[in-house]
Amino acid sequence: MLDAPVRRPEFYLVAGERSQSRTLPCDPDAVAVARRLVVAVLARWEMPEDAAERAEVVVSELATNAIRHARMRAGSIRVTVTRAGDDRVQVAVTDLDPRPLVRRQAGPYDEGGRGLDLVAGLSARWGCDYRRWGKRVWAELAV
Repeated sequence: MLDAPVRRPEFYLVAGERSQSRTLPCDPDAVAVARRLVVAVLARWEMPEDAAERAEVVVSELATNAIRHARMRAGSIRVTVTRAGDDRVQVAVTDLDPRPLVRRQAGPYDEGGRGLDLVAGLSARWGCDYRRWGKRVWAELAV
């Protein structure tokens, strides 16, 4: 008889940590993993469900942008969730594409181009930190 495969937890979250991060492949499937990571971390920190839902949307948009635009330059992105205070959480996605972040003005019939507007609407503040080797796009959410 074959032994059942051992299912390993997707994330190893360390109790008491104020920040959790994971490196993910520059692949569209990584967006779902980024969302699950954010939800798991906020649940671990016992954050309100509505904060987790907003953070899930924000990381989805940031990861999608990074994967879409950095794909040819890098094989991975880094997703980080940081407890910035008792009432704040920061979600960030780092990529290796040094090109500047562009916030598009989507027309009424455009299928895309609204991601950063959504991030701005769901977060208390957001921004982009440029590095010589790439950039880190972050959003801070009130919880």
